[in-house]
Amino acid sequence: MQWNDVDVQPIRQGANRPDVIRPPATGAWREGDHPGERRFAQLGTFDFEHGGSVQLRMAYETWGELNEARDNAILVLHALTGDSHIDGARGPGHATAGWWPGLVGEGATIDTDRWFVLAPNMLGSCQGTTGPAAIGPDGREYAARFPMTTVRDQVRAAGMLADHLGIERFAAVIGGSMGGMQAIEWGVSFPERVARLAVLSAPAAIDATAIALNRLQIDSIQLDPAWRGGDYYDAEPGEGAWRGLALARRLAMLSYRSANELDDRFGRSWQSSLSPTDDGGRYSVESYLDFHGNRFTRRFDANSYITLANAMNSHDIGRGRGGVEAALQRATMPTLVVAISTDALFVPTTQHRIAAGLPNSITGSRALEIDSPYGHDGFLLEINAVGRALRELINTPAS
Repeated sequence: MQWNDVDVQPIRQGANRPDVIRPPATGAWREGDHPGERRFAQLGTFDFEHGGSVQLRMAYETWGELNEARDNAILVLHALTGDSHIDGARGPGHATAGWWPGLVGEGATIDTDRWFVLAPNMLGSCQGTTGPAAIGPDGREYAARFPMTTVRDQVRAAGMLADHLGIERFAAVIGGSMGGMQAIEWGVSFPERVARLAVLSAPAAIDATAIALNRLQIDSIQLDPAWRGGDYYDAEPGEGAWRGLALARRLAMLSYRSANELDDRFGRSWQSSLSPTDDGGRYSVESYLDFHGNRFTRRFDANSYITLANAMNSHDIGRGRGGVEAALQRATMPTLVVAISTDALFVPTTQHRIAAGLPNSITGSRALEIDSPYGHDGFLLEINAVGRALRELINTPAS
């Protein structure tokens, strides 16, 4: 694996040495960093489902205006490595541009002339909401001491933010991938607070293959000697657990895109004129994975990745509720379920199961299956098709 220095400012190593690029110990947003477009809410003590507590701060972004009745709010929930920055430029406080451009704004699918859009950074993440990189009561990062976190914990935390903002009921709750897990949990846990629901590229319960993939990604971080049991925050640039984190991201990328798309895009092409077999060159797909792995270390935190992967593994809406089908009966609001035809991470049958079990799926007993070459990432990239479906949901009368 090679370190890519695109868009990274050099760290000077001394007068007699050239500037070299070293990945940071953590890519988390830290106290004193530029807030960007984030807002913050201090929500008091949060008690976790499996024990432990923190003083909860939620970072969030908003678009549009909350009306006087406070009934025009739409909650958008991000995927595992996303954050609150749905739309907007890369710049101070934001290492990347918005992850769902074109869907939120004046005249857009989610029209901010009509709707107030709320996007929180999920509990346990690292972009402003309390997570492992946050400072605990003892003045040290929580690190690996951060409590075991579940999807249900994340939904309750977002509910506390809604309470803080005076939002009793959302006009719609929308989420994709891990955000979709939270969305269906919203529909099951708090049906009275959700007028409409959209679940994109997410299952009702995570399966053994996805758990195994997450476990390999966790292992790649924890087996990095620089992880140091999670206590790496004081490491100098280049001496943190970036290799394990980058490898976790590279492993994940293989489940986010389809095999056909990768083959069509890269095939056996070389990255340069040097042959990978004879001259020490590299295949283009290798450089693609390195680029995404290395860039990821500049905006994410290794301990947060572990926390969130474990939270994803906790996802099962049927747990303690008599099974998945019994739990789905609780979500009575009009619901859109979207699947991507080539999704190998959460295959379309898992979304069809949700649609079939819901009392009020707007597409009937099968999810809307979008034909796309992009695999799991199709819910992010097929903007036009996803936008049309969301527009139909938003215009569906609430129950």
